[in-house]
Amino acid sequence: MGKPVEIKRIIDAIPGTGGIISQIAKKTGYEWHAVKNAVNKFPTVAQAYQDECERVSDMAQGVLMKSIQEGNTQDAKWWLARKRRQDFGDNIDVTSGGKKIDFSRLSDDQLERLIRGDDPGTIITD
Repeated sequence: MGKPVEIKRIIDAIPGTGGIISQIAKKTGYEWHAVKNAVNKFPTVAQAYQDECERVSDMAQGVLMKSIQEGNTQDAKWWLARKRRQDFGDNIDVTSGGKKIDFSRLSDDQLERLIRGDDPGTIITD
């Protein structure tokens, strides 16, 4: 079993790691699972960890926004496909007898039958 962890030591090690557990472990000298357990167990560690993850997400979003402002159409398309999914996403319009299929309402058995290639009209009854 590993040595007991010092919560403050873990919290102090989190900034600059991007929320990568192995990086936090390396900075503290603790084993990976000890750090992960501390993140899961102690609210103050979990908050520091979440703050670091959000900081990196914000940084990535800033880079993406700068790229879009500079005219990068690929990044702009990527952003629209994810943030404006309803209007610009890669939606698949599947119909059965003129009815749209809501895949989220299908059972596992129905989905498996569709994957096998069964006629959607025999699978979707309502």
